[in-house]
Amino acid sequence: MGRLFGTDGVRGLANADLTPELAVSVARAAADVLATPSTDVGSRPLAVVGRDPRASGEMLEAAVCAGLAAAGVDALRVGVLPTPAVAFLTDHHRAAFGVMISASHNPMPDNGIKLFAAGGHKLADDIEERIEAAIAAPADALTRPVGAGIGRILDAADAARPYLDHLAAAVSAPLDGITVVVDCAHGAASLTAPAAYRAAGATVIPLNAEPDGLNINDGCGSTHLDVIRKAVIEHGADIGLAHDGDADRCLAVDATGDVVDGDAILAVLAVAMKESNTLTHNTLVATVMSNLGLHIAMRSAGIDLRTTAVGDRYVLEELRSGAFALGGEQSGHVVLPSFATTGDGILTGLMLMARMAQTGRDLADLASVITTLPQILINVPVADKDAVAGAESVREAVVTAGAELGDSGRVLLRPSGTEQLVRVMVEATTAHEADSIARRIADVVGSVGQ
Repeated sequence: MGRLFGTDGVRGLANADLTPELAVSVARAAADVLATPSTDVGSRPLAVVGRDPRASGEMLEAAVCAGLAAAGVDALRVGVLPTPAVAFLTDHHRAAFGVMISASHNPMPDNGIKLFAAGGHKLADDIEERIEAAIAAPADALTRPVGAGIGRILDAADAARPYLDHLAAAVSAPLDGITVVVDCAHGAASLTAPAAYRAAGATVIPLNAEPDGLNINDGCGSTHLDVIRKAVIEHGADIGLAHDGDADRCLAVDATGDVVDGDAILAVLAVAMKESNTLTHNTLVATVMSNLGLHIAMRSAGIDLRTTAVGDRYVLEELRSGAFALGGEQSGHVVLPSFATTGDGILTGLMLMARMAQTGRDLADLASVITTLPQILINVPVADKDAVAGAESVREAVVTAGAELGDSGRVLLRPSGTEQLVRVMVEATTAHEADSIARRIADVVGSVGQ
């Protein structure tokens, strides 16, 4: 069996790659690795199970719950909720672990299974490896209780309420007077995002908040920002917020329709947290793909910036290891460890609007703290990505380009984590210069990689 877990759980085409049989196996193996037997006689470990609204989620939820029950774990179904809500409820209910059935921003035919350890934290690599080993083990190697030891399947009453109360407590300023358009991507945020923003005092205009199981991420949400840009202008709103299918990310649009990406959101929140003395160690955590403009803005603001590999899990690892208070990605995954154990798009939206309310400044003005440099990314297909990335001629091309750009630009070359591609990213003061240098390096990569 090849590596089953990707950068964000198990994901694939539902009922083809991600089958009910595999979902049962993942659930049973997760129970075997993550569920600590209770010391109370007659009680069983608990797992929280949530999903986004895609149609295949109903099938996979049933399979996951069957696998948990077969392993002697009670499954608490919380229904359609955002990924960060499932992480929160895993901790809230003191569950042994949590399961979220979602493929995030992927199109409807895909689905996935994300696992959270006790406390709502993402799994470390070695834990995922143990679960994969348990999946591959003979069937008789896994726990198989009988009688009263078999798990039960329970439904949580008003499952979203503790999560919404938690979000309300995190907001430091009422959002009265702010009008927000929220694009819910016909996903898991369709009920919770408008409810959370209204509870905080904002006037809310929901967009794409009518999931039917088939329309999730379909031409809407954080991967299709033209929709919300147009809506913000049409409604004369102060801000637009766009979530993905499971609402663990958030991108914004200012009142003029300009996009405020994850880097700009991080810059706004970092400056706010520094002013309130809540930016632990005066440090922001981002990935190597964050724009050079973020580095420059943080340096000007007197804030240290630490970078990690691409992926919110690596941001989370750095946040936890250094006890830092803010991190995220350009894609809109923003993590605030004081309030959440994973990226939370709704929390991000609330924090952004709270900053507007506290300062009386509009989003465009707040986001002007960062000047984003033109960024060009070229994906070059190759036969052996690691060999090409380490080739002497490729290294020389990167060094030469870096010397040419100096402090006014940046070159990043890295092999793809999932495909035979080498990614060439160049930032420069002009788009023309960035494109020219990126293509020059890509030509070298392509010639070596043939």
